[in-house]
Amino acid sequence: MKVRKAVIPAAGLGTRMLPATKTVPKEMLPIVDKPAIQYIIEEAVDSGIESILIITNRAKTAIDDYFDYSPELENALARSGKSDELEAVRRVADMAEFFFVRQKETKGLGHAIWRAKEFVGNEPFAVLLGDDIMMADVPVTKQLINAAEKYGAAAVGTQSVSAEAISKYSSLKVSELEERIFKVSDMNEKPAPGEAFSEYAILGRYVLTPEIFPILEKTPPGHGGEIQLTDGLRELCLRSPMVAVDFIGRRYDTGNLPGFLEAMIDFSLRDNSVGDWLRDFLKEKVKTF
Repeated sequence: MKVRKAVIPAAGLGTRMLPATKTVPKEMLPIVDKPAIQYIIEEAVDSGIESILIITNRAKTAIDDYFDYSPELENALARSGKSDELEAVRRVADMAEFFFVRQKETKGLGHAIWRAKEFVGNEPFAVLLGDDIMMADVPVTKQLINAAEKYGAAAVGTQSVSAEAISKYSSLKVSELEERIFKVSDMNEKPAPGEAFSEYAILGRYVLTPEIFPILEKTPPGHGGEIQLTDGLRELCLRSPMVAVDFIGRRYDTGNLPGFLEAMIDFSLRDNSVGDWLRDFLKEKVKTF
């Protein structure tokens, strides 16, 4: 199982980050000196992904533009002798082969993934949600790819969450295969109290097989009146092998303000250009509150 394609759904309306996201795609909000979605792209590339499909909507053309060449800017940087900046700008467009498709209607994550059918063809593929940034020594997508290849199965990224929080996620019914890897036999979306299979939740990363597409095509609207990817995944795990990887790493939900600020602080502290300054600044700032 060679995974060389990835799909990044980025068609959401960004309602949890208004008013900033009224005109700026939430995926383009900067974390340190890069837009949030670039961290996700870099994770995919570092995991061996070669081709990436980003699913957008009519308000997200800034994403298309960002991962394209910018001749006027590049020429200006070259004339000014700003070689480092020129290399950084050019590298963005050269990281992978990029494709874009619009989700013309807001019909849920399952529908967005179904829109990738022609791009994926008959290959396994990774899915990286556009809100979720991961900090990990081994890219989380690579951890899933390794497990998917070892077991010849689809894979979902998981971590244990609190009993109170599981109602916000998809709960997995699992049995251990080895340390941090589980067989998935069932799941449910945003379970009501007492209905969760476990406290293992799906968190933003998947490696799927093309078998998911005919399933999603027939999946009726579910929770919230949308076509839920979880409903399709549940059918897939009942038909074919699926594993859950309790990945090693920190997840940031940058689709809400607390998660965005956590990512901003943590990534800034690790940045060579501002980390030391920010650490000293925060030490002094907290003394005044």
